[in-house]
Amino acid sequence: MNLSSLERIYPAGGSRETISGNETLQLHLQRYHFAGRHHLPGIIADVACGAGYGSYLLATEYAKDIERIIAVDNSPVAIDYCKNFYSHKKIDYELKDVFEFRSKGPINTVISLETIEHLMDPERFVMHFSSMLAKGGRFIASAPVTPSMDANPFHQNDFTIKSFKKLFTSAGLVEIDSLIQVQQYKAFTMISKKEGRGEDLRKGMVAYYLKNPVKFFTRLKSLLTDGFANKYLVVVFEKK
Repeated sequence: MNLSSLERIYPAGGSRETISGNETLQLHLQRYHFAGRHHLPGIIADVACGAGYGSYLLATEYAKDIERIIAVDNSPVAIDYCKNFYSHKKIDYELKDVFEFRSKGPINTVISLETIEHLMDPERFVMHFSSMLAKGGRFIASAPVTPSMDANPFHQNDFTIKSFKKLFTSAGLVEIDSLIQVQQYKAFTMISKKEGRGEDLRKGMVAYYLKNPVKFFTRLKSLLTDGFANKYLVVVFEKK
């Protein structure tokens, strides 16, 4: 059974060749390595941890000063998968909605990658987890900064570099470092349903654009500016 979708990748059951050749997965892993290089010693919260490979990467490759990783996701399937394939003595997997989660003590680093674009209230999300950060703690987050709502029905927000950073700076956080990732794509590649992930693309794009003409012009501007490329931004913020 192929659990992977447009939103989640479950790599543990795949061959090494499949995993190494999965460009989208490699982008995810690069984000976790970036987060690993910028995390602070102590407690880490991996928010919307998905299949768990990112939490496991942190626990195995950046474990020296990590006390505990609290990995949270709202999918029972994902959490079961995490426990079956990516269990580790330093990781606690929790089945919980992000807004229901509350840590027992201050968190040193919050990591939330490719999460915020799915939320109806991203400002509330940032404030919620910022409030759990220890003083001097870090919030490491990522999101697409080219249009995605038109093609991806699971996304509730489109961000630019400026609008994404503003979510965090408006909450009193200060930018420390950032990473831009560029993923080139060929027209109709996803529509071909390669790896099964294209099946989750939005159906009825013409009708969507007729109902949301601003999104059509946003997409057109992106194509003229960036061509056939998706861009992702990862930013390290700090709580002063």
